Amino acid sequence: MVKATDLFIIGGGPAGLATAIAARRRGLDVVVADGAQPPIDKPCGEGLMPDGLAALHQLGIFIPANLSHPFRGIRFLSGELSVAAGFPHSFGIGVRRTELHRIMIDAASAMGITMLWQTPISSLHSAGVRIGKDLVRSRWIVGADGGQSLVRQWAGLDRYSYDRTRYAFRRHYRIAPWGEFMEIHWGPKCQIYVTPISADEVCVALISRTPDLRLDHALPNFPELHSRLEAVDPSSAERGAISSTRKLRRVYNDRLILVGDASGAVDAITGEGLCLCFRQAELLADCLLTGDLQRYQRVHRRFALRPVLMANLMLTLDWTTPFRQRVMRAFSADNTLFARLLAMHVGASSSTEFAVAGLGLGWRLLRA
Repeated sequence: MVKATDLFIIGGGPAGLATAIAARRRGLDVVVADGAQPPIDKPCGEGLMPDGLAALHQLGIFIPANLSHPFRGIRFLSGELSVAAGFPHSFGIGVRRTELHRIMIDAASAMGITMLWQTPISSLHSAGVRIGKDLVRSRWIVGADGGQSLVRQWAGLDRYSYDRTRYAFRRHYRIAPWGEFMEIHWGPKCQIYVTPISADEVCVALISRTPDLRLDHALPNFPELHSRLEAVDPSSAERGAISSTRKLRRVYNDRLILVGDASGAVDAITGEGLCLCFRQAELLADCLLTGDLQRYQRVHRRFALRPVLMANLMLTLDWTTPFRQRVMRAFSADNTLFARLLAMHVGASSSTEFAVAGLGLGWRLLRA
């Protein structure tokens, strides 16, 4: 049993491992503990946008080409309408969450990070954490235990500025990707997004505000997608998760800090959750060296501004079908509008360019 460490991280998913790797690269002694047995899976869309991939590379982690599949942009589909655009400077990848987790574990192991799997934390202590009856002393404690974080509750940080919840269900299908894009299919009060994750498999994820809506019930509302998948056997069971847009009032308390979904979240439709946690990990590692956790709080909030804005804008398409079709026709009439918004989405354009695109879209909607 480890007796003491510089940094003790509770939660061994991507957020916890990213924080461990970033801190270890700066010379800190790090322990990661999780009650699960790896690799840890999570129902998600399994896509990494270009900015998320760049943030992962900054941590020194690279996904082998044989374990992923590239996509060059995003396609929106709504009824008979479709619009697509490529990413400005790079590409995204689809990768199974279990493969990403294995790769991150291997990187952490190679750096000498201590990992305690199947080791639930029983409580926090003024000097560190308790594992059963044993005390592990730690200068810093990080809660990286997800959206339903116990650490957040223990630390008294479970207070929100806002908290909006939707429900997601994911399944894989053994079928070759049929295009170069990640697809978002818009339907009545729900969306289905399709991510290519290998040369012969796609990930299909449904998000809605209805907790009991499942893929089998939703797919008939998307005729084109349903016809592709109807005769294809699923390659995994359907799994569900909560998709939240959540902002906490504080993300640290004394020497305990939250990271990843434990520290707040954006709706899964943005595909930005992993990018956020990777960027938070690098930021937190720097702030731990200086002891400036106020800076972590401040920049953590700034990191979330763009993803939250884009989530809110995207979900306006969920208001009514007539409104969504008007927007889709505006995009179809001038595809540069969609391309500019996508560039903003992945952090590849300025706020000025985004404003110009927004004004252009508004003008087309008024003319329609």
